[in-house]
Amino acid sequence: MPKRSAREPFHFSPTEYHRHVMDRLEPALAFKGGRLSAWQPKVRAKVAELVGLPEGKRVPLNVRGIWKRAHPLGSIEKIVFTAEPFADVPAYVCLPKNARPPYTFMICLQGHSTGAHVSIAVDREDDRKPFAVQGDRDFGLGCMRHGVAALCIEQRSFGYRRERKQKAVSNHGCHDAVMHALMLGRTLLGERVFDVDRGIDYLAARGDAAMDRVGVMGNSGGGTISVFASALLPRIAVSMPSCYFCTFRDSIMSIYHCADNYVPGLLRYAEMSDVMGAFAPKPTVLVAGRTDPIFPVAAVRKAYRDLKRIYRAAGAAERCHLVVGGEGHRFYEALAWPVLMKELRRLGHPG
Repeated sequence: MPKRSAREPFHFSPTEYHRHVMDRLEPALAFKGGRLSAWQPKVRAKVAELVGLPEGKRVPLNVRGIWKRAHPLGSIEKIVFTAEPFADVPAYVCLPKNARPPYTFMICLQGHSTGAHVSIAVDREDDRKPFAVQGDRDFGLGCMRHGVAALCIEQRSFGYRRERKQKAVSNHGCHDAVMHALMLGRTLLGERVFDVDRGIDYLAARGDAAMDRVGVMGNSGGGTISVFASALLPRIAVSMPSCYFCTFRDSIMSIYHCADNYVPGLLRYAEMSDVMGAFAPKPTVLVAGRTDPIFPVAAVRKAYRDLKRIYRAAGAAERCHLVVGGEGHRFYEALAWPVLMKELRRLGHPG
């Protein structure tokens, strides 16, 4: 056996090998042009399969009201609905003053944080106590400020839905749920998308929602689910993911990141632009931070160019927007909402 030169480096790190694989990988369902009507169903079906999106008969929502209060911007109600057996979803329903039904609703999703209470700027344990929100993450109040209703749902493993039964829990609260879901042929990501779908069921049951104007928005881990929910849930009409849309290669595959971002086998079939491309020609407003170290803006712009090509093929290039704020990993309300409002008015939102 020939001896290895002392000058020739050894490659012991697993990430070196995985980068080598990615360099040679050609995703089987990457958009290469042609008819979207033939390509999109294949992408949706494969992504739904890989995330393990729950299927079968749906249980009753069993909606329970917890409290309802007046707010300077309108009214806020706390409810709980059932997504699956033993999977209850706390949520805040925010109705803006000076708006009338049928309401335009945005489903709002917090990322890794103390929970959905951030969306309405109250303390989690004392919901009458104001909570100082950084980075424009008070999504529910942001919706109300723009005359839009909001359904702010608690994502699995965050906030009220953090792990409480298992004795030993990882420092990253979602890690255990991710691993358990994988053993069951699911992903936590897919379960979170399903919760959004059940949230849409709840909006449909209310009777005061404009079901042709239901949108989804969120930052970071909320942006993750905004992208996948947009691709997989046909009832979503408009999407505003923040600080997530990028290339998989240059974001979650380039650093240590929480396990809830990973979908087994996905890169064999699609990059993130392909996943989001399943949403075309519906309007999307992608939000990024110029100095975001997790989702670097150069890769965001590359992914956006790829997505724009898909929207161009759909004859809807003007419905795909990128907004870049001047700071880091946060939402940018003043930049993003005016773009979203133009798209909502195209869909029939009054004002």
